[in-house]
Amino acid sequence: MEVKGQSETPPHLCVCVCVISPHSTGLDPAALRDKLFELWNRKDLQTVRVTFTACVNSTHAILSACVYKVFIHTTPSSFFSSLPQLHLAALQGFSKLSEPLEVLLTIMESCPGKQKGRGHTLGHHILMEFQTWVKKNPQVTLSSLSEQQATALQQRALSLLTDTQPNFVDALINIYQLNSMDLDRLRLHILRLQALNYYKEAVVLSIKLKLQKELNMEEMCVPLIVQNKLPLAESFVAGHNHLEQRLVTLLDSWCHPCFNVDEIIRRFPRLSLSRQCMDQIQPKMLTKQVFRLMEKFNIDQGLCPNALHKRRLDSLRFLMYKRFVEKSMTEENWSDHVQYVVADDLELQIHLVEMLVKHCGLRKASQWSLRYNIPRDRLPYGVWETQRSLPPHLQQICLSDSPQSEEWMPPQSHCQKFYQVPLTRDKVHFVDTPEALQKCRNIVMKEDVVVGVDMEWQPTFGCISTQRVALIQLAVFDQVFLLDLCANGFCQHPDTISFIRSFFSSRNVLKLGYGMSGDLKCLLATWHQFLEEPLKMEGMLDLLSVHQMIQRGKVKVPQNGPKGVLVGVDSAEKGLSLLVQQVLGRPLDKTEQMSNWEKRPLRISQIRYAVADAYCLLDVYSTLSGDPARFGLPADLRSISSSQPEKSGEKKPKEKQAKQTNQARGEEECQGAQRVSPPSKGLLCGEKPSEDAPPLPPQQLRVVCDNMLQGLGRYLRCLGVDVVMLENNDDHRVAAKLAQAEGRVILTCGQPFQSLRSQVGEGRCLSLDCSEKARDQAVRVLRHFNVQPTPSDIFSRCQACNSDQYVAVPRKDMVRMLKQKGFLQEQDDTDYTQQEEEETPGVTPELPRYAPQCQWAPLSGLDPDTLTFPGGAPIQLHAVPPGLLPRIPLFYVCTRCGKVFWEGSHFGRVLSMFQEVLNIKDEDAESAAVPVTASQCN
Repeated sequence: MEVKGQSETPPHLCVCVCVISPHSTGLDPAALRDKLFELWNRKDLQTVRVTFTACVNSTHAILSACVYKVFIHTTPSSFFSSLPQLHLAALQGFSKLSEPLEVLLTIMESCPGKQKGRGHTLGHHILMEFQTWVKKNPQVTLSSLSEQQATALQQRALSLLTDTQPNFVDALINIYQLNSMDLDRLRLHILRLQALNYYKEAVVLSIKLKLQKELNMEEMCVPLIVQNKLPLAESFVAGHNHLEQRLVTLLDSWCHPCFNVDEIIRRFPRLSLSRQCMDQIQPKMLTKQVFRLMEKFNIDQGLCPNALHKRRLDSLRFLMYKRFVEKSMTEENWSDHVQYVVADDLELQIHLVEMLVKHCGLRKASQWSLRYNIPRDRLPYGVWETQRSLPPHLQQICLSDSPQSEEWMPPQSHCQKFYQVPLTRDKVHFVDTPEALQKCRNIVMKEDVVVGVDMEWQPTFGCISTQRVALIQLAVFDQVFLLDLCANGFCQHPDTISFIRSFFSSRNVLKLGYGMSGDLKCLLATWHQFLEEPLKMEGMLDLLSVHQMIQRGKVKVPQNGPKGVLVGVDSAEKGLSLLVQQVLGRPLDKTEQMSNWEKRPLRISQIRYAVADAYCLLDVYSTLSGDPARFGLPADLRSISSSQPEKSGEKKPKEKQAKQTNQARGEEECQGAQRVSPPSKGLLCGEKPSEDAPPLPPQQLRVVCDNMLQGLGRYLRCLGVDVVMLENNDDHRVAAKLAQAEGRVILTCGQPFQSLRSQVGEGRCLSLDCSEKARDQAVRVLRHFNVQPTPSDIFSRCQACNSDQYVAVPRKDMVRMLKQKGFLQEQDDTDYTQQEEEETPGVTPELPRYAPQCQWAPLSGLDPDTLTFPGGAPIQLHAVPPGLLPRIPLFYVCTRCGKVFWEGSHFGRVLSMFQEVLNIKDEDAESAAVPVTASQCN
C-alpha cells in the first residue's frame, strides 16, 4: 500500500501510519498496541508524538480507545506538557463525534485503574478537555437523549467514580448530572464501594452527592475512624446536626471502660487494624477527640458521660500528683479543685478515697469518705474501721471558707526568693460596681498611660474547653485595679462591656501583656458580644514577642546586672516568671497560679499573686526600655511585631490561614527548641540555622518522642540520633520527666505540646505536624537542628533499644552458640563448618561502615554458659535464620537488648530516602554503590 505525503517519515513510522490511516481496512488494534509499546520501549518520543496526533484525528472510537489504553500504561505525566497540539486535537475530535457523551465514557472506561489520587493521567486530561469543550457546546447535555439512554450513561459514569481526585469526580458529576439520579441507585453504588473496602472513596463520593442522610453513619464512619481518617468522618457529618451528635456519642461510647475493640472487628470483619490504628481508639486519644468535637459541633457535654468521666478521672490523678508527689500545690487549692473535679460523681469520689489511702493514709481517706457519705461496701480496706475510731472533731475536713489571717507583706525569706510588688495593700482596689469602675476608667484611660494587663480564670483541667475570666488585673505605676467579674451583676453590666471595648481599642493607652492569646480567648468566652461585633485590639505590646527576641539573641547580662537565665539551661522557671528572673533578678511566686479564682473572698496570697502578675509587666518594660541594647532589643520596643491579630472574633479566609500555617509551621505554635549539645547557637522552632553554624552530629542530638511520633523516632534512630520513645500506654508527662532528667528535647504533636512546654520551659519542646509522614517529620527535625548525618551514621544505633554498643560475632562463634542452645542441629552445620575451613586464617571480617560511630565490646564479656551480657540481656539466637549462615561472615549483637543484626539491603533504601539531608562525601558515594545495612532479624 502506498502512502502519499510521507516521504520524510522514518521507515519505522510508515507502518504505524499505514495502520491508522482512515482509508485502511482490516485494522488490528492488537498490532497497533504492540507497535506502540515497542516504540515506547525505544523511548522514541517524537515517533510516539506523531502517532498519537494521527490517532486523535481518527474518528474511529474503538481505535482511539485502544491507543488511549496503551498511553495510560506507558506515558508519564510530564509527556503531556510536550504535546501542545493535544488540546486542539481533542477539541476537534470531540466536535466530529456524533455521540460525544457516550464516546467519552468509552474512552474513560478504556483507561484501566484510573490511577487514584493522580491528576495528570490521560483519562483525567481528556476529561478536563471535554469539560472545556462542553462549555462551548451547551447543547450537548443528557436532556437531548431519551430517559433510557440518559440513565444508562449515568450508570456508566457512576461506575467510574472510584477516584478521589476532586476534579475527576466533580467533572463526571457535573457532565452527567449524577445528582439527579435515583437515590436507590446512588446508595447501592456507595454500598458496593464499601464492600470493595473503598471506604474513603465511598465517603468522598457520598459527600459530593449529598447522600449523608440516606446512609448509615456508623457504617460509613467507623472504618474511617479506625483507619486514622477521623477528619474525613467529620466532613461526612458536618452540617447535619443529628449526624454530628451521633458521631460524637459513638466516640464517647468507645471511651467506656468496658468497651472492647473486638466489637468493631466483629462488626467489620474485612477491616485490617494495624497497631497504629489500634492506638487511635484508646480511651485517652478518644477522649481528646470527643472534647474537641463537642466544641466544634456545639454538643451538650451531658451526651458524652464516658469522656467526661475519663477526663475528670485523669484530672483527679493530676491533682494527686501535684499535691502529694510534686508537692507544688497548697492544701487549700487542692481541696477546691478536688471538689470541683469530683462533684457528685460517686465513682470519682470512690477513686479519690482510694488514691488518698495510697498517698497519705487512712485518716485523710476516712475524712473525705465521710464528707461524701460513701457506702460502706464501696470503701477500701481499713477505711470503715478508721472512720469509727476518729473523734468527732476530726471527722470533718477543715476547709477554709474565709481568707487566712495573713499579713500583706510576706516573710523575709519569701521576699529574698521571689519578685515583690512595691505597693502597700491600700494601693490595690477591687472594682465590682459601676462607681468603682468609673474611678478605674479615669486612671487607666489617661492618654499615654502604660498599663500592665493580666487575667485569671478557674482551672477546669480540660473538662470545659473555654473558661470565663474571673478577674482582670490592670496595673499602673502607683496602684492596681482588680476587676471582679464574679461580683453579682457586674460582668454583664453595660458599663463593664463598654469599658472593656474602649480600653482594649484605645491607641493612646499602651497595654502590656504576656502571651495574650489565652487571655483573648477567655475574653471572647466571657462576652459573646465581642464575637458578634469584633473587639478591636489596639495599642498592645505582648512581652512574649520581646522575650522570644531576647532568647534568640541569648544576650549575656553584665556581672553586676541581674543573672541571665537561658531557656533550657538549668532553668526551673518558664514563661513570664523566667522573663522576670532574667530582667529583674527574681522569679515570680507561681504557687497560687492554679487557684480557684471564682471563690470569694480571695485569699491574701491570691491577691498578692494577681497583683504581681500584672505589676511585674511594668517593671520589666521599664527596665528593658531603659537599656534595650543590653538585651539585644531595638530602641523602640513597640516595633517588635506581636503574634496577636488586630481584631478578635474575625475569621481568617481559609486560603490565608493555610498559607500562614505553612509559612510559620511551628513558629508560633511551638515556642522553639534548642540544641542539646553542644550548647552553642540555639534555634527557635521554624527558624533556619545560621549559615556559619557548624552541623551537629546526630549522636549529639538527644530527643524523646511522645507516643504519637513513634514512626519519627524510628527514622531518627536509624540515622544515629539518640532517641527515647514513649510506649503507647505512657502518659505524656513521662516525656517531660525524661527531658528534665536526661537533657533531651521533646518531640510531640497536637494538644500535648502546650502542657509539655509548660513543664520543661521554652526551647525544650518542638511541635510537629501530625498530618505529615514520619519521613517528612524526620527531615524537618534534622534541618531544624542543622543535623547532617553521614552514611556511616545509618544504623549506628540499635533500632530496638537505642544503644550504640555492639559486639561483633564471627560466623563460627554464631554457629557454636546456635548449636549450644539447640537452634542448629549437628547435621545442619556441615556446610557452615566447611565454609569456615575455607576462610583465610587470621583474617577477621570487616566491621560495618558505622563502626566508627559505635562502641564495640569484646566478645569475651559474654557469659559462655548463659550467653548473656553483663547487663543480663541474652543473645536473641532464636531470631537468626540458619539459612543466613553460609553468606553472612559477621553478625553484630546489641549488648543492651541482645538483638542480632547483619549486613543486608536496607542501607540503600535509607540512603535513598534521606539523600537530601545526608552529608555524602566522595568516598561515601563510592561505598554506597554496594547496598548494605544492618538488618534486624525478626
